[in-house]
Amino acid sequence: MGRGFEGLMLKAWRAEDYRLTVTSTEYVTDKYLRLGFSAGGLLADHPIHPTQWVRLWIPDGEKEHQRGYTLVDPDPADDTFSIEFAVHHGPASVWAQNATAGDEIDVSVLGSDFELPDPLPSEFLIFGDTASLPAINSLLDAIGDVPARVWLEWQYESDTMLPVRNRPQHQVTWLQRIDDGRLLREQAHEIDCSQDAYAWVACDGHTTRTIVKALGTTHGLPKTSIKSRAYWK
Repeated sequence: MGRGFEGLMLKAWRAEDYRLTVTSTEYVTDKYLRLGFSAGGLLADHPIHPTQWVRLWIPDGEKEHQRGYTLVDPDPADDTFSIEFAVHHGPASVWAQNATAGDEIDVSVLGSDFELPDPLPSEFLIFGDTASLPAINSLLDAIGDVPARVWLEWQYESDTMLPVRNRPQHQVTWLQRIDDGRLLREQAHEIDCSQDAYAWVACDGHTTRTIVKALGTTHGLPKTSIKSRAYWK
């Protein structure tokens, strides 16, 4: 199968390739699927960090499409991790829904390099949705007892049943996705925000850009205190 221009660019940038093997499948909700994988040596070469992600090569006829996914509960000792998929009509979701134990899929590793701020902030401000929830959960695990406010966007009622790894000092608010993310964008303008907070934003492209702008212009957070990535378009 062909990888096209994306494959050529990743090869030029010296991305490292691995082959994963499906070990388990589990529906977390009717719209959310978790696959377990044998990591093919990936974790031995790449130390674990919060929000760590890889680029899956999704087969689609004669082509392969690259999609980024967060590693869930990576275990270097066993060389395993899981990946969670929001169920929809895209090629990655279709592949995941049809996957069975023993199936293989290729991944490339390039660009995943997040580190927690040092020193830690007084509070984390986290904006995301079901696509970025695996990364948010890994971030909440990593920050431990540091306070955090988390705003998550849902499209299906069952989304609000997804497990969020919040502790008592982590406040989680679910907001329905309407008008292409209007409620989440409005929330970013309305919050109170201390100057030593740290923001992590990963939503659709337009919503991510709008929230980042609000954090900078409305609340005065410096660029060094904002980490953002558009998870989908």
